[in-house]
Amino acid sequence: MTPLELRAEEGGERLDVFLARNLPELTRSAVQRLMEEGAVTRDGAPVKKRDKTQPGVVYTVALPDPEPVDIVPQNIPLDVVYEDEDVIVVNKPVGLVVHPAAGHPDGTLVNALLYHCGNSLSGINGELRPGIVHRIDRDTSGLLIVAKNDFAHLALAEQLQDHSLYRYYEAVCVGGLKEDRGTVDAPIGRHPTDRKKMAIDPRNGRNAVTHWEVLERFSGYTHIGCRLETGRTHQIRVHMASIGHPLLGDIVYGSKRPVPGLAGQCLHARKLSFVHPRTGERMTVECPLPDWFRAVLDKLERSER
Repeated sequence: MTPLELRAEEGGERLDVFLARNLPELTRSAVQRLMEEGAVTRDGAPVKKRDKTQPGVVYTVALPDPEPVDIVPQNIPLDVVYEDEDVIVVNKPVGLVVHPAAGHPDGTLVNALLYHCGNSLSGINGELRPGIVHRIDRDTSGLLIVAKNDFAHLALAEQLQDHSLYRYYEAVCVGGLKEDRGTVDAPIGRHPTDRKKMAIDPRNGRNAVTHWEVLERFSGYTHIGCRLETGRTHQIRVHMASIGHPLLGDIVYGSKRPVPGLAGQCLHARKLSFVHPRTGERMTVECPLPDWFRAVLDKLERSER
């Protein structure tokens, strides 16, 4: 069993929800099973399934030893931006699902990683998501870091919790932003009626902060950069939509009409910064805008002439 300690910053949240949010490699049902098995403790005592978090309290999760992975390695091309014995950073294309799930049993990033890395992936996250520390939506492109051993996985999971692992995105949003830069500070939680969506939820949502800056202005659209203080699900998409500027091509939080030439929202994770688990060195990895994103900008530039 591999122990992992998580400190609750706020109180009143269901403990299983808190743990699943801070351990993105585990599903909520997997967290609940660990709680039922007594693998989640506070001060050495097992917690109860319906317990709620208390501020400042440290919860210890005894993660199970790796089990055999029943996923077929597949020779799917990977754009590897950085790799060493502990981590691998890949530039995920639009349309590639990160891990197997209902409707996507194979052809995922995990299948590609198993082929590329062989047995050199962390196994503390069970069978379906070896090595996966954080996620990117299927229709969002860009950088994603993967742990190649349990040591690196635990270190990166802690960085996700304390926000020392962060990402910088570029996007195109609808409309003209009045200011050159700004911050959206608004809690995000599950949508009250559509559980597949997220929404601004001042009462029950979790703290979420997005800093944005204008990179280029066009008629009716704005090219922006976004730096996240937090990493909530769909954070940039929800935050920009909440201030009246949904992302171009986002049919979930913006216009329901797909944009020709776009498979989804115009959003790319361009920069990733983290503290290397073994060396302690701050590392920043970047990748260029993909061709489809450049095509959107080129089209907007031509429309200005």
